[in-house]
Amino acid sequence: MDLGKILYVDDDKLLTSTFSMLMKVEGIKDFVVYNNPKEALEYLKDGNSPDLIISDFLMPEMNGLEFLREAKKLYPETSMIVLTAYADKENAIKTINEIGVYKYIEKPWDDVDFMMNIKNGIERSHLLANLREKIAQLEDAKAKLTEYSEKLEELVAERTKELKLANLKLSAIFNYCADGIIIIDTKGNIEQVNPACENMTGLSADTLKTMKIQEIAYTDNPEFNKAPKSGVNTTILGLSCDNSEFLLRDLYIRNFLTEAAIPVEINFASLSNEYSDEERYVGVIRNFSVQKETERLRDDFIATLTHDLRTPILAAIQTLKFFLDGSLGEITEQQKVLLSTMLQSNEDLLGLVNALLEVYRFESGKLSLCKTVFNLKDLVKQCYDELEPLSKKKDIEFNLDCGIDDELLIDADRAEIKRVITNLCGNALNYTNKGGTIDIHVKSQSGDVIFSVSDNGNGIPKEDIPHLFKRFSQGTSKKRSTGTGLGLYLSRQIVEAHGGKIWVESKVNKGSEFSFLLTDVVAKSRVS
Repeated sequence: MDLGKILYVDDDKLLTSTFSMLMKVEGIKDFVVYNNPKEALEYLKDGNSPDLIISDFLMPEMNGLEFLREAKKLYPETSMIVLTAYADKENAIKTINEIGVYKYIEKPWDDVDFMMNIKNGIERSHLLANLREKIAQLEDAKAKLTEYSEKLEELVAERTKELKLANLKLSAIFNYCADGIIIIDTKGNIEQVNPACENMTGLSADTLKTMKIQEIAYTDNPEFNKAPKSGVNTTILGLSCDNSEFLLRDLYIRNFLTEAAIPVEINFASLSNEYSDEERYVGVIRNFSVQKETERLRDDFIATLTHDLRTPILAAIQTLKFFLDGSLGEITEQQKVLLSTMLQSNEDLLGLVNALLEVYRFESGKLSLCKTVFNLKDLVKQCYDELEPLSKKKDIEFNLDCGIDDELLIDADRAEIKRVITNLCGNALNYTNKGGTIDIHVKSQSGDVIFSVSDNGNGIPKEDIPHLFKRFSQGTSKKRSTGTGLGLYLSRQIVEAHGGKIWVESKVNKGSEFSFLLTDVVAKSRVS
């Protein structure tokens, strides 16, 4: 039986022998007996920690009271039992009161009662030891908690300082930003604005908070008049969206003091997070009045300049033609080559001037489509016939698959559609290597027309595709084109002016396919 270590001290060797026999009978092996209390004390000082100390009261050299007092200093949680004769009961009680002895037992002891007291004493020692350990743990935890609390206070103070500084910065940005800042909910209700927004609208923040954003902003862009999607469901935010960020262009802010319309764009970002159940949007309103005026002056200058350039260029072209056709006398072959080169250069320059004028007219809204009803197949065939000589010159297989009715009529601007077809096919011829193949496909379905031209040329890098239909795009960043960069841009303008869509699919070293879709253009008499 392993109850714990027991130290028994008694100068009576007969009693220590009796005790040892009792322990063996009870199956307890871990016990030590001493007949001299000083020797027992040395044993304790050597670091031997018993779970129970049993000591006789009357002993030579050192009595039980003195021995237990010293033992208590070394092991305060160890339970102690005093053995005493009946006559010494009073001294035993004194020992209990003075030292805190657990129990006193009169000699001779009763084995059953003695063993029960031994077990209880050892259990008490264990409980006191556990209690001491728990107290130590609690003290340690308390010390750590105190330390953490002090650090937490420092951390909170530091974070509070950082938050105050951040708040000051945000407040400065919000109040002194030159751009307007507005916060709205999903229904467009205005919740907060900055001073710049007040200046734009001519209204105070309190007044604006009673309004919706559609009351101060509007657009002429027809795209915004489509059915609202999820998100900020308002008239001007009909394109708003399911994304956390979106940009709205072609907007105007109404100034209620001057009745002026200020051109702006608003960049919205969602303010939703796990701490808020309601969606909010913050919008940065950028005033484009100066940029718009600068663009208008620039475009007017370019338009005037290019328009005035046409007259001298046309005069030079006509003069060169007079030389080349012999109207001004005979010229040598070498002169013909030089004059032909000059004629080609002037015609290219005239093409650039005309392209710039077309761009200006589309962007300024001064060019209106002149729609007529015409035969689409005849137009495509005409474009094909004009470009076929160039394909033969480059030894390119030039195929036309016109899968539409010979009598199909469409209602569109014939000249502008021809410009788009010619431009797409011309680009395919320019970027297809000798011996390559170009296929033209035309289809019609339910009043719509799809035109596509595919080639097996060099293809276009993926990163360049988004820029193809922008002004002055050179097609690819890897190889600069000799063109103006206006052809595809004009083509997009023309197709979109017809309410259509133009796009491209391309892979490097495999070729490209340019397509455009015209919706609801088939003449009503021809719709099946």
